Amino acid sequence: MNGSKLMDYMERAGLATAMVVLACAGGGWRVSAQTPPGATQKQNGAQPSGEKTPSATPASGQISGDDQFFKDIYQEFYDTYRLGPADEIAIRVTGQPDYTLERVKVTPTGNIYHPLLGTVEVAGATIPQLIERLTRDLSEYLINPKVSAELIEANSAKIGVLGDVMRPGILVMNKPMSVLEALTASGGFADTGDKSGVIVLRQLRDGRAQTLKVNVKRIFEGKAGMEENIALQAGDTVIVNGNKKKKVSYILSLAGFGSFVSFISTGRR
Repeated sequence: MNGSKLMDYMERAGLATAMVVLACAGGGWRVSAQTPPGATQKQNGAQPSGEKTPSATPASGQISGDDQFFKDIYQEFYDTYRLGPADEIAIRVTGQPDYTLERVKVTPTGNIYHPLLGTVEVAGATIPQLIERLTRDLSEYLINPKVSAELIEANSAKIGVLGDVMRPGILVMNKPMSVLEALTASGGFADTGDKSGVIVLRQLRDGRAQTLKVNVKRIFEGKAGMEENIALQAGDTVIVNGNKKKKVSYILSLAGFGSFVSFISTGRR
């Protein structure tokens, strides 16, 4: 099925059915769909299909082939993400291979070990801040060091928010977060956002992808039970349906969508 035909079909089909078609077209996901307990929305009837999600996605930092939509989201995330335990980074000093670390993991106490500087505290720093700090510290030993750093794996709990919201992107879960809280942290709905059909895409441990529909309009109106404002899990992606290029079907069809979901779930692309 070519891209244009797939898009046309996804426009006509329900979300769950569209995701099954997407899986058959190359995503490789097994899909199930349901509404949250106690919700009043109708459930789309989708059956599991396909195999487990392939593990191989483009290497970290390799965004060629991704849609510009996702490139901008990744860049914003890398520029603002604060390092924490279990994250993996690369530190490179031009012309100084002995002081270059191609892969180092942040310890549970928030440190890394550098062969020239010794123990370096990195927790809480962004990548630009880390580069600035390392350049300053290495300048005590080297003449005009040229330092670069790269986030290889971001292992903090993350969720994605896409579609017709004011600031689509990646959120770090520093505390338990509901669908409504995630939408609020993303600036809320854009004018054309569909408040009654918000989708939560969840990766299950067995490789299947589950879709949950949330009627945020009912939550705003005080008509929803507490269980309808779903508690998000690390790796969830919240999608707000909108118009034109912010429709759920369009977002699912983007070349970089599978890589984005993998990054949210594992910290790797």
